[in-house]
Amino acid sequence: MQNNFETVNVLGLDFIKATQAEFLEQLKRDSQTEADRFIVTANPEIVLAAKDDTAYAKTIRSADYITADGIGIIKGAKILGDPLPERVTGYDTLVALLAFANEHQKSVFFLGAKPAVLEKVLAKVKTSYPDLKIAGSCDGYFKDEAKVARQIEQARPDFVFVALGFPKQEFFIAKYRELAPAIWMGVGGSFDVLSGQTKRAPKWWIDHHLEWAYRLLKEPSRFIRMLALPKYLLLVYRKKIFGR
Repeated sequence: MQNNFETVNVLGLDFIKATQAEFLEQLKRDSQTEADRFIVTANPEIVLAAKDDTAYAKTIRSADYITADGIGIIKGAKILGDPLPERVTGYDTLVALLAFANEHQKSVFFLGAKPAVLEKVLAKVKTSYPDLKIAGSCDGYFKDEAKVARQIEQARPDFVFVALGFPKQEFFIAKYRELAPAIWMGVGGSFDVLSGQTKRAPKWWIDHHLEWAYRLLKEPSRFIRMLALPKYLLLVYRKKIFGR
């Protein structure tokens, strides 16, 4: 694990104390030196999953950078008395790294999502980032994990973006990251947004930390998942009051 940032511990996970801009500058340096890096962009759901699954917690802690992707993490750190500067989201990091890869003619492997979504992602990338090299791709419905890993190894990409959802994407990265000296990042549902399949919240909602509410309005089926936030905040307050 390589980390040049101070960290803030929130319920057992160490989040980097960095702005989005500072983090991106570090990743650009990492990429230029062909460093192997593992990024986890964690929200309260991921924190809770790690508390319930020791193998998953160990996998996340093996990452080089854990970022606060979710206003709940920012609020949790503030409640615990060690605030983080701002959200460092997976989607914003993904888009910025695609632009960087395009500028420097770097290569990217895209893994995950439904076949139709991945197809749209690749078409969007070819149009918006014409100088980026697509090292390879595979949708998220593969049967042979080892075969996909060999594809990545042979392609030797500079970036590997894995959209398999948690915890699958983090387990995959931790298992195979040594096969390519790349920046490996789990990006969850970001391919859905990049492809246009899912609409991201407008800027006003994002700026007012209400992206979660916008998504709930658009996808009421997410209500059960949203219950993770109050449960997470209860654990944060218990930690603050009782120290455990």
